[in-house]
Amino acid sequence: MNFIPFISVKNHLYILCTVSLFLLVSVNGTAQSKEDPDQLKKKIAAAESDSQKVELLLTLSNYYLTKPGEFKTDLDSANTINSEAKNLSNSLGYKLGKGKAILLDAQIYREKGDSKNGLKKTKEALAYFQKNNLTEQQGDAYAELAIYENDLEKKAKLKETAIQLFKKSGAKEKQATALKELGELYSSNENPEKADPFLQESLLLYKSIGFKELQGVYNILSEVHTQKGNYSESLKYALLAEKTALAMRDNSLQLSSIYNHGALVYYYLRQNDKAEEYWYKALEIAKYYKDTEYVRTIAENLCSLLIRQKKQNDALKLIKEMQVNFPTSNIERQMVENYLLFNIYRIQKDNAKAAIYYKKLAAYYGENAERNGNRIAVLRSYSAYHLQVKQYDDFYRTIKLLDSTAAATGNNNIRSESYLVWFKADSARGDYLNAIKHYQLYKSLSDSVFKGEKSKQINSLQVEFESEKKDKNIDLLTQEAKLQKIQIHNDIVIRYIFIAGVLVLVLFIALLYNGFRLKKKKNEELEIKRQKINEQNELNKKMLLEKEWLLKEIHHRVKNNLQIVISLLNTQSAYLDNEDALMAIQNSQHRMHAMSLIHQKLYQSDNLANIDMSWYIYELISYMRECFDTDQKINFVLDTEKVYLDVAQAVPLGLIINEAINNAIKYAFPSDKKGDVIIELKNTGDNNYQLVIADNGVGLPENFEDTERNSLGMNLMMGLTDQIDGIFEMKNDNGLQIKIAFTRNTEFEGAAENSEII
Repeated sequence: MNFIPFISVKNHLYILCTVSLFLLVSVNGTAQSKEDPDQLKKKIAAAESDSQKVELLLTLSNYYLTKPGEFKTDLDSANTINSEAKNLSNSLGYKLGKGKAILLDAQIYREKGDSKNGLKKTKEALAYFQKNNLTEQQGDAYAELAIYENDLEKKAKLKETAIQLFKKSGAKEKQATALKELGELYSSNENPEKADPFLQESLLLYKSIGFKELQGVYNILSEVHTQKGNYSESLKYALLAEKTALAMRDNSLQLSSIYNHGALVYYYLRQNDKAEEYWYKALEIAKYYKDTEYVRTIAENLCSLLIRQKKQNDALKLIKEMQVNFPTSNIERQMVENYLLFNIYRIQKDNAKAAIYYKKLAAYYGENAERNGNRIAVLRSYSAYHLQVKQYDDFYRTIKLLDSTAAATGNNNIRSESYLVWFKADSARGDYLNAIKHYQLYKSLSDSVFKGEKSKQINSLQVEFESEKKDKNIDLLTQEAKLQKIQIHNDIVIRYIFIAGVLVLVLFIALLYNGFRLKKKKNEELEIKRQKINEQNELNKKMLLEKEWLLKEIHHRVKNNLQIVISLLNTQSAYLDNEDALMAIQNSQHRMHAMSLIHQKLYQSDNLANIDMSWYIYELISYMRECFDTDQKINFVLDTEKVYLDVAQAVPLGLIINEAINNAIKYAFPSDKKGDVIIELKNTGDNNYQLVIADNGVGLPENFEDTERNSLGMNLMMGLTDQIDGIFEMKNDNGLQIKIAFTRNTEFEGAAENSEII
């Protein structure tokens, strides 16, 4: 099972499962004043008016209030300076300064953990602002009140009131910030559809006033599209957040959150190396700020990545390190840790230990995960556990709840993988009709989530982002070269002025003017030619894209038709009792799947002519291992080079491998004997290749030539070898060894290369 996201509302933590991946949603709180405190003190001393002095004092107080870290001395400084601003405002009768000081008092109480006095002061500030018709500051007070409200709808209502007041007063930056916070509120409560429009409006408003620090909005938009399962958009906003943060020299904890979201998208796209790179960047920042919650969050993400890579022991070691070096009393974090341990032991099939953590999770989240949020992730993990311990009634109850919950968020990725698990459960119980239905739903949703065009879009986003970094250096060098060229030209002009005098200068200007006219005329002619060439190129590109699309559509439909035939054969087998007939149907299904993989790879890749056989052999072996459940009995060893073959050779070779492996699984290791099957595909010089399929099983019987040479499987392998003009050889060598030597077809190689370039 893949890992999927869920949100912890209390701690604003983004948590992934099925083993479990935990992500920081964002860095909340008031932005710290960027004014240098020493400079502010100098400005206060040199203030031209008392009201200006009040505003500067309030700014300095806010600096200490929002300074990173939770130090009592900073809060005491903020309180002292704010009291000075309040007293000065009272003596001046400066109403705006007095109201701001009251609200700042409320924020200082809140930061100290005194919620009671903080709420009281906030209400006092709101009443004062309303009495004195200070519209913008009323918006500030409503935004502060929203922090104390726990009910989602009431909190959102307070935010909306603040937005309207900011809009009325013309405070566009505050309006944009409140819109962003409202979008974040809905996102943290698993409502991306409501969050998206508020965030888009916030982004447009920020841009309209020239606000540059947009990384926070991009970061939340990345989270929203991840919740929707729209990974191309999610990656786009994650990269924009990273790019903007680096341009703004933002090294705060927000950058750690940005790297977390980037890693999350790569995690879903199964780009493990990129996910690992981004999480280590995030971890480095979190450790620098010594933030236990952030450090644990990112470490738990890495645990999930290790579990995906089947490194459960390394994941357990990392959890132990967190327990020792970064202990926590936070119940949400403890449940995250329990969640990780539950899934580690479940994957290790240690059901006894897994049951211990299942009980803890069920007590906290409920048997149906109806408490404390995070329902999708918890249900996903529960369903996997119930299936593993064969609690089918609990499994079907959980998987149905999961499907309806995922459908409500529109996340087809989660639904697609759930249908695959559902298919396995139906198959295990012999419910083949429902198994076929759920397998078809899995394929349909899987294709829609990871369609070839979407993968191309995601890759292009990464390339564009990396290219921009390099382009900055190139632009810098280009500008320096232009400056040098201008300087040289100026020196030459000055030299001619002093040597030739006024007459030479006039002549030079005349020549320059004439040359300019000729060059301008030439440029106009070249521009006309360039436009014609561009129009022809665009037409050629359009025709080529249409051709590629048609070819991909053909391969897609062939693959789907083969899958339908496989499903029909599977349905037919449910009505047969004859073992020979069932075996024949199963063999036919395997052969069709071998051909289906070829067409699937062709429509998912940019190369429409050739197949990567190393990928194909791996996928085919994985499929057969799953079909025959050979993990405990047979060890498959793959030693294949990256070989590209056209369809005319790839299909026969795939069918040969299918037949050989099928025979090895069925006959090479009788009586549950264990052994190895080795598959090699290597270049033997120029365009010559050799396929070797060998096992260390019982080998061929002595009378094999007389009894088995005319079997369908053997005739099929020899006939397919002849089809690719190969040489078929089979012998006993500590088991059975099949060798096929053939020459790679290079007839369409040029066309394939051209396709890749385009």
